[in-house]
Amino acid sequence: MWTPPLRYTVGDATRPDTSDGRHAIITHICNDIGVWGAGFVIAVSKRWPQPEEAYFDWSEDPSPAIPFALGQVQFVEVEDGITVANMIGQKSVGSRSPVPPIRYAALGHCLNRVASRAVGGGAVHMPRMGAGLAGGNWQRIEDLIIERLCMLDIPVTVYDLPKRR
Repeated sequence: MWTPPLRYTVGDATRPDTSDGRHAIITHICNDIGVWGAGFVIAVSKRWPQPEEAYFDWSEDPSPAIPFALGQVQFVEVEDGITVANMIGQKSVGSRSPVPPIRYAALGHCLNRVASRAVGGGAVHMPRMGAGLAGGNWQRIEDLIIERLCMLDIPVTVYDLPKRR
């Protein structure tokens, strides 16, 4: 029986386990309005300034090579062998409506772009992206991850922070 290369671990997604020698792509969900400052991006910014700087440059440039829009991904190399993928999978921030800001179709497009980067030698690392501030359903997100990444034999590690005492 085939099992998807998806594993869960306790740890920090900004410190991916790269002992397998694969190029690490750290994925996370960003909004489509150019706001950075809550959730996982805080940890990303503490570790590396480049993803935040690149995100703001991308959001402010009216004619980038990659449009700043839902479903798009910006890849930012932060260290030798580690890239952060800023994925636009969230419509605005917060919501007073019953519809959460996450956009599953956009996330699917983002994961396809990540797969194109990772196939043949990359590994994807992430927090439980989209299930926090973006308001997404983790089971639905996990299904997309399995369908778009794991089915292509791309290893995926999901990091949960240790429980606070």
